[in-house]
Amino acid sequence: MWGAGLALVIALLAGVLRQAAQEQLERDTRHSALNWAHLAGSTVPDLEALFEGRGVSPGARQQLERLRHASQVFRFKLFDRRGILLLVSDELDRDAASGGPAAAGPRPDAYSAPAAALAGSSLIVLKREQRPDRPAVYSEAYVPLLRDGRVLGIVEVYVDQVAQAASIERAFARVAGAVAALLSLLVALAGWQLWCRGRQQRAAEARMRYLAHHDVLSGVMNRTSFHEALRQASWRHGEGGPGFALLCIDLDHFKDVNDSLGHAAGDEVLRQAAQRLGDAVRHGDHVARLGGDEFAVLQTGVAGAADVTTLAERIVQALAAPYEAGGAQVHCSGSVGAAIHGVDATGLKDLLHKADLALYRAKSTGRSTFSFYDATMDEQLQDRRMLTRELRDAIAGNQLTLAYQPLHAANGLTLTGYEALLRWQHPSRGAVGPAEFIPLAEDSGLIDALGRWVLRRACADAAGWPEPLSVAVNLSAAQFGRGELVAVVSAALADAGLAPHRLELEITESLLMSNTEQTLGTLQVLSAMGIAIAMDDFGTGYSSLAYLWRFPFDKVKIDRAFTQNLGSDPKVSLIVHSIISLAHSLNIRVNAEGVETPAQMAALQAHGCDELQGFLLGHPRPLAALAPRPAVLPPRQAPRRGAAGHSIWDTPPTVPLPPAVRPTRPAPLG
Repeated sequence: MWGAGLALVIALLAGVLRQAAQEQLERDTRHSALNWAHLAGSTVPDLEALFEGRGVSPGARQQLERLRHASQVFRFKLFDRRGILLLVSDELDRDAASGGPAAAGPRPDAYSAPAAALAGSSLIVLKREQRPDRPAVYSEAYVPLLRDGRVLGIVEVYVDQVAQAASIERAFARVAGAVAALLSLLVALAGWQLWCRGRQQRAAEARMRYLAHHDVLSGVMNRTSFHEALRQASWRHGEGGPGFALLCIDLDHFKDVNDSLGHAAGDEVLRQAAQRLGDAVRHGDHVARLGGDEFAVLQTGVAGAADVTTLAERIVQALAAPYEAGGAQVHCSGSVGAAIHGVDATGLKDLLHKADLALYRAKSTGRSTFSFYDATMDEQLQDRRMLTRELRDAIAGNQLTLAYQPLHAANGLTLTGYEALLRWQHPSRGAVGPAEFIPLAEDSGLIDALGRWVLRRACADAAGWPEPLSVAVNLSAAQFGRGELVAVVSAALADAGLAPHRLELEITESLLMSNTEQTLGTLQVLSAMGIAIAMDDFGTGYSSLAYLWRFPFDKVKIDRAFTQNLGSDPKVSLIVHSIISLAHSLNIRVNAEGVETPAQMAALQAHGCDELQGFLLGHPRPLAALAPRPAVLPPRQAPRRGAAGHSIWDTPPTVPLPPAVRPTRPAPLG
């Protein structure tokens, strides 16, 4: 449409320019003809006799020959006042050659001048012809020949306009070119704008189609398009096509990345993980992000479990490499669960369910690995769901209990307090260990209610003990997430009437690795209240030392793995000595867990350990089974925080210690 419009405009422009060129030529012809007529009327002698038909005098012929090529005139004709032809300039040459006078008078073949010329008006006719005796472009102009204001006759002047026409055409061509160029530029700009608009519209439509089938963050397929790919694979398999498998993938400890480095770093990890998955799969396989840190892979061309194993191992290896995010190196491995279509399930919904169960199995067996679907997973999942409901009922029905393991000073005789350990005696399952139900409570969101119950009960029980004794309570990382921990602890102390310095809160290093600033602020408030803060399982993490100077620790607890290997490996003794020396240099007390033999206790005493805990000194027991407490205890002040190597008793108690805390070997378990 734009091209047709441009062509029309150019055609109109050409017509206008052609008309203007013709008018210009006519003006030039009229000017030349009038000049020639004026010159002839004023210079040709005997002109009146010529127009009266009395012939051409020699003087008139001579002057007419001179005027024959004046003012671009190459030919002329003379007519009398009636319009009858009298003389043609071509005859001047013939008359000169014959030696006779030029004839003048009516001719048998003569034609009359146009009526307009007879009326005294000029008439100009522009002609373009290809004749050997004529220029290519010339004009015939009929003008009256005047003398003293009188019309003597009419002159038809032939004016050569080849040069003028060429000049005018060149000028108008330049104008036409400039206008055409301008119009072309305008049309080009308009066309470019239309093209850009169309391209933007096409890009927007393509983007909408892309977003409808891809995940915005990672660029891989989204849930909708992935399910469609699964349906297509299932249809092809039903028509005799290749087999396929579904792999569900979950990033391990991804929440820690978001909590410690922020969501921007988490998004970068997701993008890199998607890229690695795309690099790990083969052509024809599909990668999708189902949501959060959950990915899935549709593996095509599967002949058997070996094909799936190869890809799953490649994915686990690819995801295990460190990530660069938030200006730091992040470790975030992946777990993979796989189910094969036609082997584990035939329906797509069932296939997704079983791949998800396989993923759960991989994560429960240590993460950073892969697992196939196992029929027992359904039973385990149902059992887990049932146990979650029963745990909720146990918390609400007050079915949980606390056991207390004694803590002793370095001499192994002075009782300093107890560590509260949660116990669940299930009516039908029997004893359910904390290692089983604590992670269940964290995953199901019950840990907050469970932690409140433990704090209230432990503080209430400790309030009935003699003043020097303290109680240690373990905290879960999940209890810090809602920002209510300080209020919960304050309420538990207030309700029990327990002094803050008699409560010790134990945290693990995994808590410090997430939401570091928020955790630090919470611990500082608790420490300012007078509550002791202890790091549990010290030495098992890769960055424990980085937290000692930042967090307000009053005590670190050496992990039982070090205690149990004190006598078997000299390097362990050096590590324990280094931990105790470092802690004391920072004015932090040291507790050793898992003391089970006199040799272990002696080694810890030699290294300067401040507090001992283990089966050698006492098993965890319920409150009612704790040994009788001395009736009278010496008065004392609250212990100085961080007093390394100093017993909280001023003098050992004067009454005998009960059997539960004597330094003897523990009774055989079971």
